[in-house]
Amino acid sequence: MARYVRDVVLNKPDDFVQFIMNDFLGKNQYQLIDQDGESVYRAGDAMVEGYKFFKWGYMNGVFHVEAWLKGIAGGEMDLDGFVGTLNKKPYKDNIEQLIAALSQPLPNQPAQGGQGTAYQYQQPIPVYTVDNTDAASKAKLFGILSIVLSWIPIGGIIFAVLAFSRARMGMGSSAAQQAKTGKTCATVGLVLSIVWWVINTIILLT
Repeated sequence: MARYVRDVVLNKPDDFVQFIMNDFLGKNQYQLIDQDGESVYRAGDAMVEGYKFFKWGYMNGVFHVEAWLKGIAGGEMDLDGFVGTLNKKPYKDNIEQLIAALSQPLPNQPAQGGQGTAYQYQQPIPVYTVDNTDAASKAKLFGILSIVLSWIPIGGIIFAVLAFSRARMGMGSSAAQQAKTGKTCATVGLVLSIVWWVINTIILLT
């Protein structure tokens, strides 16, 4: 089993952690599935972006996270190493952003190690959540590049895949329109890249 695994001491209220997690899972379009008898969250697709898997838990003030990708041979692939780095890095950055949101200080929160202290909040507490606007803007940029480079098929396909990945993440942000534009451009770029690939193949064979 090759997974990115991390434990972070938060000592935050359960409802705060659940709120941040619900927001994160929703914005990144994760779905709860049964994977070989294990309940995990999955996002992405099998054809273009590839599947991303995510599992988390929170107990006694400690946040536990596991994340991995699906390898070429069908096995698990962690988020380190060169192979698959185009998908690994943004995924790992996304998780780091999640941990930062979970680790933010809360008003009247006891010092580290203050487990068991009751939290009495009389009004809603302003907190920041995971922000995927950067992913949305990159989806637009990569989508445009996939069209521009479609005459170099492999380049167009790579940028289209990158755009699809960022577009899915950016759909739940305030820049959702940029994510939609990126997805549309990526679709066009992918089709054009395939067409150019076919044309180049025919030219080489004739």
